[in-house]
Amino acid sequence: MPRTLAVLLTTIVLLVFCSAAAAQEEARAAWQITRFDINANPRLAQRVLAATAVLNATNVGRGAGSSFTFRINAKASIKSVTVGGANANFRTVNESYGNLQRVIVTLPAAVASDAALVLNISYTLPVESNTGLAAISSAGSQFLPLSFWYPAPSTPYTAKGADTAPVRIVVSGTGVISSGLQKSDPSGAVVFENALNGQPFFLQGDWEKVDGSGDNKSISAFLTRGSPVDDRKHAEALIALAGSARAFYAGLLGAAPEVPVRLVSVRRGAGFDDSGTVLLESGAFRRAQLDSTTALLISEAMARLWIGAQTPVRSEGGAVLREGLVRFLATQFIEKQFGRSAADAERIHERLAYSAVVLREAPLSKVTALDPTYFSTVPNKGAMVWRLIDQRLGRDVFVGIIREMLASGKGGGLTLAAVRNALNQRGGDAMKTLLDHLLDQATDVDLLIGLPQQRGNESASALRNLGTIDVMTTARATTAGGEQVSVDVTVPARNFGEAVFKTSARLTRVEIDPEKLYPQLDYANDSMPRAPDLRDGLAEATRLLGTQDFVKAEAAARALLANTPQVQEASIILGRALLGQNRVDEAEKVFRSLLAPSLPTPAAIAWANIGLGEISLKKGQAAEAASRFNDAVRADAEYASSLAARSGRIRAETAANLLQVDPAIRTFIGQLDQAITSGKKVELEPRVVSGELVRFISGVVGTQPEIWRTRILRTEQWDADLFAADVSLETKELGKEQSGTALYILSRNNGNWKLVGIDLFEVR
Repeated sequence: MPRTLAVLLTTIVLLVFCSAAAAQEEARAAWQITRFDINANPRLAQRVLAATAVLNATNVGRGAGSSFTFRINAKASIKSVTVGGANANFRTVNESYGNLQRVIVTLPAAVASDAALVLNISYTLPVESNTGLAAISSAGSQFLPLSFWYPAPSTPYTAKGADTAPVRIVVSGTGVISSGLQKSDPSGAVVFENALNGQPFFLQGDWEKVDGSGDNKSISAFLTRGSPVDDRKHAEALIALAGSARAFYAGLLGAAPEVPVRLVSVRRGAGFDDSGTVLLESGAFRRAQLDSTTALLISEAMARLWIGAQTPVRSEGGAVLREGLVRFLATQFIEKQFGRSAADAERIHERLAYSAVVLREAPLSKVTALDPTYFSTVPNKGAMVWRLIDQRLGRDVFVGIIREMLASGKGGGLTLAAVRNALNQRGGDAMKTLLDHLLDQATDVDLLIGLPQQRGNESASALRNLGTIDVMTTARATTAGGEQVSVDVTVPARNFGEAVFKTSARLTRVEIDPEKLYPQLDYANDSMPRAPDLRDGLAEATRLLGTQDFVKAEAAARALLANTPQVQEASIILGRALLGQNRVDEAEKVFRSLLAPSLPTPAAIAWANIGLGEISLKKGQAAEAASRFNDAVRADAEYASSLAARSGRIRAETAANLLQVDPAIRTFIGQLDQAITSGKKVELEPRVVSGELVRFISGVVGTQPEIWRTRILRTEQWDADLFAADVSLETKELGKEQSGTALYILSRNNGNWKLVGIDLFEVR
């Protein structure tokens, strides 16, 4: 190398090193929220939320802070900011990500390291269109953290995640639900005090409370008032499930936090949980049996009482604990409560979700919610990582470390770095190497196994590891007689190995890492004969079913089930393919088997009942068919099954002479049709719930349909004020004629009907 080039490179390295060292040593302020205190007033007439937020924060940085930056919804209007009772200057700029604005507050005086700060922020937030994140309507209001309705320094999109702290929230009005203890307020407002670490949120509605009993007396379910009696029974089952999960984690992680647990039925926003309050889709309370999606959601919500709520999770990579560790523990509970098969089914879903993005993933310790692969990667790969560590250390050792870290972190918080350090101390250099690879690098492990070769009284299969870490796992062989033989194997990084099976029997199948402990690039080459890739196989089987090539769809589904019998999606395809071939008896067995597991998926419940309903219709049992289709509708699984279930129910009830149409709804729909064809906003808006169907109204006003003719097929009541109407439509807009079906959602308030939503819109 020429001397001048060498000198230049050395100079660059020194400059980079000095710059990094200087940046590392620079003393800066860093803010940590220690308490949220928010007073919220949803104003329906103006469609605006008026709020005052008091933020208590501590400077946890090493330098004094002269400014404080928080983020809030871009549409929020900041009225004033005071610090210590004095007005503070502030400026706003659009944030570089999300629908956010950044507000920089100039502090009257610098705040030293470890010193506290109190800001009082007055603001308003308009809500033009209702969503599951932010809504203001006569049916109820709803503000969840991802609407960014309150000010906070950090968001879920940052490396360290959203700010969490104890929360006090005061909401004007009635029917309010949040987390923590509910208290009275002299003003008549509703107050919730959450002593755990959470995020501010609230819902308003007309609720019917179902209380637990005995050990579960602090657990309640909230249904919309007037829900069917069966919903209350299902609510009691969900309360029992939450109680069992809480007791399970108490045995693992220590005493349960003393906080009320609330299971809330919602139309939108399901899946959110915070400090013991869990939002569940209404279908969770209506399904004929407990489903896997609801069980996992409740199980994870109970685990977060310890991981995140009682012990806050801080710093970069915290999502690996909040999401990944929580999912691993939830799967352990499911295995204990519902059996190994139910847990294996959940692990298969983890692999399916993760394998779809494995080639685009970012390292677990670095990924943020801005990354499009975040929600497929962090919970699912994260759960695999903790399962592998648990297996490597042993359950008692691993759980003991987590329990100790949670106890010691109650004050200052739990960090991924601290957990890694504790695991490294116990597992040594091998554990450090494994964790560094799993958390700081994208997956590159790919394990292969070759055909077994007979060698006297034993057989051997060649192994290969394409990854950059040594793999210690097992290999398993299946003999012609169905016996399974397992052997421990180690396959060095970028190298070969061998599995020797001590049996003279002929081997029909061999597989490496049969428990699928390691995250991999490709799971299809783990066995020989090679199994079809599960994700690609399901996609192909679904495609064949969609083209009505029922024979090939059946073959594809059977090939998948031969290796992974827990995959309910393949059983759904098999049953539908058999029914498409009119092999009724075989199809019926498959559909009934879908309802047999302790935790079927919502889709399995729906499609099994659709299939059984179709079979009942073929047998002339219209009433039985209507009951089956009704169970499928109540499963509320996904679009395709809901559409098929509603269509089938109308056919069955027509045959059984069971169809019912509410005359009051018929009258209202006639008026709605006239308002739509008028093309006048003043005619249409009063017939739609405020904030709903905003784009629909704009479209109608813009095009003024020449024809909009609705025929009501069926109506049903969901609760005291909410109704659904299956309808057929004939429309003509801009000279184009269309027809099809839709589902109208309607509300009734003091005899006045309004349209809430239009679902399952199949007008073409």
